[in-house]
Amino acid sequence: MNLQLHHVLSDIVGVSGIAILDAILAGERDPAKLASLCNRRIRSSRQTVAKSLEGDYRSEHLFALRQSLAAYRFYKQLMAEVDLELEQKMRNLPRAEHAPDKRPAGTKKRIYQHAGNEPAFDLKEELFRIAGVDLTDVPGISTLTAHTILMEVGTDLSRFRNASAFASWLGLCPEKQVSGGKILYTRTRKVKNRAAIALRLGAHCLYHAQNYLGDFYRKMKWRLGAPAAVTATAHKLARIIYHMLSSRQPYSEEVFARCDQLASIRAEKRLRKQAAELGFQVTPITETA
Repeated sequence: MNLQLHHVLSDIVGVSGIAILDAILAGERDPAKLASLCNRRIRSSRQTVAKSLEGDYRSEHLFALRQSLAAYRFYKQLMAEVDLELEQKMRNLPRAEHAPDKRPAGTKKRIYQHAGNEPAFDLKEELFRIAGVDLTDVPGISTLTAHTILMEVGTDLSRFRNASAFASWLGLCPEKQVSGGKILYTRTRKVKNRAAIALRLGAHCLYHAQNYLGDFYRKMKWRLGAPAAVTATAHKLARIIYHMLSSRQPYSEEVFARCDQLASIRAEKRLRKQAAELGFQVTPITETA
C-alpha cells in the first residue's frame, strides 16, 4: 500500500501501531485521524506520521494485512499460554533453603526494564526464590540469561568438585592436545551447551560496561582478540555463578578489589626481592608540591 509507517514508529506492533492498523482495517483512510491515534510518547510529529500514511489502500493488500494481523494476535495468544504454563511450572519448584523473603537491592546502576521477549510474569522474582541469590545482579547476566543457566544446570552444583570443573564442563577453558609429550595445540573445546552460549552472550554485552568485568573484557580483547576475550570473560562469569550458587552469597565487586590489592602487594614484594638480589633498593615515589 506504499505506507511508510514503519519508518516513523520504532515498533509497528506497539500500542500506537496496532491502533492505527485496526483503524485502517475498520475503514478509516484520513491520515490526520490515523495519526491522532498515536500515543503521546511517540517522538515523531503527527504531521510526519500522517505523511507516512498516504498510500494506495487496495483490497488485496488490505486482505493480506488483515490476515497478517490475525496471525500475529494468534501467536501472541499462544505465547501468553506458554508464559502461563511456564509460571505454573516454576512455582512448583521448591524454594531455596535459607533464602530471604525479599530480594535485596541490586548493585547495578541501570534501572531494570522488562524486556520485550521476557515472560509476562515476574521472572526475576521467581529465579531469586528458586536460587536463593540474585544472579541478575552480575554484570552481563540478564533475566533470560539467568533463567537459561538455572534451567540447564539447576541450583545444586555439588556434583562439580570446584569452579574449575564447572567451567570445564561448560567448555570455557583451554584444552591441551598432547602427543608424545609435545603440546600440539591449546584451544577451547567445542561443546553444545545452552548455558555456555548464554554466558558467552552475557560476556559479549560487557564491552561498554564501566565495572570490573567490563575492564577485564576490554583488557583481554586488547591482549588476545575478541573471540578469546569472550571465552575468558564467560569463564569468569561461570566462576562467579558457581560461587554464588554454592555459597548463597550475593554478588559483590569488593572481592575483585581485594584480589587486585593482593596482586599489587605480591608484585611489589617480587620487585623488591629482585632489586635486592641485584644490589638495588626500591623506594616509592613521593608526591611533591
